[in-house]
Amino acid sequence: MKIGITGQAGFVGYHLHTTLSLNEAFTLVPFERRFFEDTKALEAFVSSCDTIVHLAAMNRHEDPQVIYDTNVNLVKKLIAACTSTKSTPHIVFSSSSQEERDNLYGQSKKEGKNLLAAWALEEGGRLSSLTVPNVFGPFGKPNYNSVVATFCHKVAHDEEPTILNDAEIGLIYINELVSKFQEAINGALTGKKLNDNAQEIPIKANHFVKVSRLLELLKRYKTDYMGHGIFPNLENDFEKALFNTFRCYVPTSHYPVKYTKHTDPRGSFVEIARTQTSGQFSFSTTVPGITRGNHFHTRKAERFAVIRGKARIQLRKIGTDEVIDYLLDGDEPAYVDMPIWYTHNITNIGDEELITLFWINEPYDPEDADTYFENLVIE
Repeated sequence: MKIGITGQAGFVGYHLHTTLSLNEAFTLVPFERRFFEDTKALEAFVSSCDTIVHLAAMNRHEDPQVIYDTNVNLVKKLIAACTSTKSTPHIVFSSSSQEERDNLYGQSKKEGKNLLAAWALEEGGRLSSLTVPNVFGPFGKPNYNSVVATFCHKVAHDEEPTILNDAEIGLIYINELVSKFQEAINGALTGKKLNDNAQEIPIKANHFVKVSRLLELLKRYKTDYMGHGIFPNLENDFEKALFNTFRCYVPTSHYPVKYTKHTDPRGSFVEIARTQTSGQFSFSTTVPGITRGNHFHTRKAERFAVIRGKARIQLRKIGTDEVIDYLLDGDEPAYVDMPIWYTHNITNIGDEELITLFWINEPYDPEDADTYFENLVIE
């Protein structure tokens, strides 16, 4: 199946694109924002796709009318490209739970859904309109995508968030939402019929939290995790998702974090990790010049601690070419934690054997599909 994603560089688009790229059953058709200003490029894009996930939209602007006009025009341009090329893809549309609210963003989503439904019926295409609740997860843009993104950024950067309305909010984690999009792409989701060729599918929020409780948890992560290196309890699905989200806002300058080394005539003692959750501790030895890793995780928390030898730890966010380098020396034991969706490796850059200790919040399971291998450095 050939799948194109408008808005693939956005928050949801990034996660959907990177997740689908792991599935060999899908071929991803590249999309660029400029296509909406280039008729020929947009026509070439739609005619190459079996399925189009339409995510491109404006969420915020000082003038709500600009939001409405922008979002409706994007839908109209997509329809025009399909019509002119006689393309009838399955369009999976990202609508919003704000459809029924009295704001122009919600109205733009409702109008876009109706336009696409009419196109599907008239031209023989197919529409699945997903009504999406508030979404949170790693790499959301502060002051744009969600209150979670804003609070995570502010807390991690020593700023004080402001609670304007301490209401309970309903949320869905980005990984869970991506799974729903995959089901829609595969035709495994059904909802209310809009017409013979179109349906709308409500996606329900499954995490509910008061804003004050959200801020309380994030401040605890700041104090315990950033301040003392303590991993919180990760048994609760929402709190694990929130912690993985928070970790991606920790400044890169936070690492490497040096350990406290206790020395007496017998030798030395260093506490590697303190946790409020289960996990697996392990160690490796690595001969000079050898690199381990070059893989990434989509949900697991992991810590690398160098206790002997010299090492270079590298990280790169999937879909980018910026490589973050950390140099560690066992003479001053230190650790670096691996955010999800970051390819990472460790190389022995010294002349002696490297000893590295590892902690990961889930025991090793060879059948688990959370580890994906990808070269860290893009040639």
